[in-house]
Amino acid sequence: MTDAPLVHAQDLVRRDATRGQTLLHATSIAIRAGERIAITGPSGSGKSVFMRALALLDPLDSGQVLWRGRRIARAAIPRYRRHVAYIRQRPALLDGTVEDNLRYPYTLRAYRDVRFDRAQAAALASQAGRASDFLERFASELSGGEAQIAALIRVLQLAPDVLLLDEPTASLDPESALAIEGLVRAWFDAAPQVRAWLWVSHDPAQAARVSNRHLTMRAGVLDDAQSTLPDTSAHTGETPR
Repeated sequence: MTDAPLVHAQDLVRRDATRGQTLLHATSIAIRAGERIAITGPSGSGKSVFMRALALLDPLDSGQVLWRGRRIARAAIPRYRRHVAYIRQRPALLDGTVEDNLRYPYTLRAYRDVRFDRAQAAALASQAGRASDFLERFASELSGGEAQIAALIRVLQLAPDVLLLDEPTASLDPESALAIEGLVRAWFDAAPQVRAWLWVSHDPAQAARVSNRHLTMRAGVLDDAQSTLPDTSAHTGETPR
């Protein structure tokens, strides 16, 4: 199934059983290699619910998520998350140094076949404009932007195929936000034929910068009717994103 989408969500539904409210109406999306998708919509419209459903972090009331055309068995969910990484707005870092946090995934069963590469991690930190001692700093001393950069490096070093970015720059200063965008763009550009991202943003300008396909969500309904955004790089002199 080489032509199958990387991720294919079919009629996903999430309900709040306590309140009897449907948080996500039957929602389908196909995410193909090479796509950079932005989702915008009002606060409370179900964007985060949808992203968590795609990451298989919350139980579905109905529907299914396929990976490269195949159903995902319960036992295979950790391996699916190795390929499809969810990055939230406020990262959770462990006590200890940045390097301790970057080493942590390699202690998990899903990553037993790979080893931490400190040089690669340091290169990613440098790419984000962090000083040479960034990996030695304590997580508790990081600013919000630095914590998000550390959390993103922790994911990118593992070379996922799809990023689910849930407003990763919403509370950051412009410099940190651009650093995050740059890291994600470099990850994508390294293998655009096999990678994709889905980026939730509250900022229309950012959504335009980071996407070649733009969707909207309102009241738990995803609108996939918008056409692909034009590539304006030829007019701006910027590298296509």
